[in-house]
Amino acid sequence: MGDKIIFWLDQTLLPFFVANNFHKKNDYDLYAIIDITNRTKNFFQEQKFVPFKKVWYYHDYLSKNKKDIDMSYLSEFEKKYGVDLWNLAINERIFYRFNRIYKFSREEILNILSQECKLFESILDEIKPDFFITKVPPLHHHQLFYEICKAKGIKVLNLYLSRIGKKCIISQETQHLDSTESLKDIEGKNRDFTELQNYLKSFNYSGQIKNYVKKRSSSKLNKIKAAIQFFLISKNTNIGNHYFYSGRTKLRVFFDTVIFSLKKKYRRNFVNNNLKQNLELSEPFIYFALSNNEERNLLISAPFFTNQIENVRHVAKSIPIGYRLYVKEHPAQEIRGWRSISDYKQIMEIPNVTLIHPSYPTEKLYNNCSLVITIGGTAGLDAAFYGKPSIIFSDLGYAILPSVEKVSSIHDLSKTIRLSLKKNVNSSDLDKYLILLDKNSFDFDLLDFEMKEHDYFYYGSILADVEIPIKKMEDFIFQHQTQIDSLSSEFEKKIKQFKESN
Repeated sequence: MGDKIIFWLDQTLLPFFVANNFHKKNDYDLYAIIDITNRTKNFFQEQKFVPFKKVWYYHDYLSKNKKDIDMSYLSEFEKKYGVDLWNLAINERIFYRFNRIYKFSREEILNILSQECKLFESILDEIKPDFFITKVPPLHHHQLFYEICKAKGIKVLNLYLSRIGKKCIISQETQHLDSTESLKDIEGKNRDFTELQNYLKSFNYSGQIKNYVKKRSSSKLNKIKAAIQFFLISKNTNIGNHYFYSGRTKLRVFFDTVIFSLKKKYRRNFVNNNLKQNLELSEPFIYFALSNNEERNLLISAPFFTNQIENVRHVAKSIPIGYRLYVKEHPAQEIRGWRSISDYKQIMEIPNVTLIHPSYPTEKLYNNCSLVITIGGTAGLDAAFYGKPSIIFSDLGYAILPSVEKVSSIHDLSKTIRLSLKKNVNSSDLDKYLILLDKNSFDFDLLDFEMKEHDYFYYGSILADVEIPIKKMEDFIFQHQTQIDSLSSEFEKKIKQFKESN
């Protein structure tokens, strides 16, 4: 019997490709939780690529109509695993705030949580896996399973983007290296800020993001194909057994799509006409980088700082009198249809705050600001390349840099800002951090791979409920086998590291 590995498989197919490689090359017992739609489910039921020992189709085990909520069980569950269930639930985009079609009741949420907790416990108690392979969990139930695995001592191999260029990291904690090295243990390369900035620019990470956003939102042909599939071909069976699709009748989806498209266009016009695109930058200012509203970096990583308007207000109230606050919209917010006009107006009405267009060159802001503030984005790390201190609100690995301060309480914000403004940023610290990051990362263009995957299977990420023919999957794997082999070898290295450390 080999090591037991459980995979989380969803519309992001990369972990499935890794499982396929593991099956061909290694003596592992493979299991999977499969979180997909009904039409995609057909592929997993028919596929012969990976002979999983057992699979659990997540949505088959949940029912919105089940009424036996065991509150005492949920209370004990929280204590047992150190998980705050309401924290995950209220920040779940499907349950609250971002669901435009259906509003879940308290009872429905508790019902779903109860079934999920029991399902995940039973799976792990049954197979007792040695390893859990996953991408960064984007939704509450995926994060919940991840937390249970950690609490049970199961080694997690969590794949995520490095914050530098076309590189990835595999570690137990998202955005945290497994390495125990500290900066003082590393011998630097004596790179100055100019060399470090050139290193950052060589990867053109911002260009990757812009390209990703452009591809996600530009293809009219994909939109037409997806519409034909959903409205004319699909039977929309997910509405019956997938709580994600609650209330999503074809008629409601049609009207929601039309209204959303009109709002997006109207909001884009507002952004282009009202957000500042020309700045003097002649007076002292602090730069606040907005986060994308519906992303893990905000909803899971910074669960108590999800109200971006209030975040801006808090910062504006906390800065010294001689500074302005410049707030820049996130370019990827376009994917989510931009923010509401009222949100933009509320930010613009805050005294001493200037709201900046997403296309404005960020490098100019870094070069001229005195301090960078972000809830949980890359801006806090990028600031160090320009010799600027930064403040973050979530638990990020780059907080190892002396120039980065993490705020845990709004009450400490004013004090933290004033202390940060006095900081001198040393290029040697960043130089050493990049060496540490390089040691623990590997070359893999995850964004590019996902874009190819979305284009090939999901009409550019527009439609999740698709049929995947076996031949189509074979062709995609064949076309990208080199990348898949490379990534699989990195997971194998990580498993070996875990076993050697034990």
